Formats: sequence, C-alpha cells, structure tokens
Amino acid sequence: MALKKTTSTNTPVEFVFGKSNYRLMLVSIAVIALGFILMIGETDIYDFRKTVIAPFVVLVGFGIGFYSILKKREN
Repeated sequence: MALKKTTSTNTPVEFVFGKSNYRLMLVSIAVIALGFILMIGETDIYDFRKTVIAPFVVLVGFGIGFYSILKKREN
C-alpha cells in the first residue's frame, strides 16, 4: 500500500497573535527591563526607588504582557 504525498498549496500562514499583540509584548518586555534597571545601583538598599517604584514598574510590565496575550486579534 503506497502512501500519497500531499503538496501544500500556497495558503498564507496565520499566526496566533496579531501585529498589535506582538508590539504590546515587546513594550511589556521593555517595561519589565526598565523596572529591573531601576533596581540596580550602589545606593541604599532601602531606597524608595528600589523598594517601591521598581517593583511597581515590573508589575505594570507584567500587566501589559498579560493584556497583550488576552487581547483579541484584529481582523
């Protein structure tokens, strides 16, 4: 019994996410990186920037990332 090879036609590939989703994901990665950069430094370990602002920026970045995953694709 011979198996037939099927050739694929030139159908366009559809990605799971749209272009805006990928842009938002890149923005979220940049915001998270900014938050970690804010944690770097030789200043006091209990500095307001390191204990409050930087973790808040990281959480905002993760929020943007979750939003970019859950956002519906634009047609």
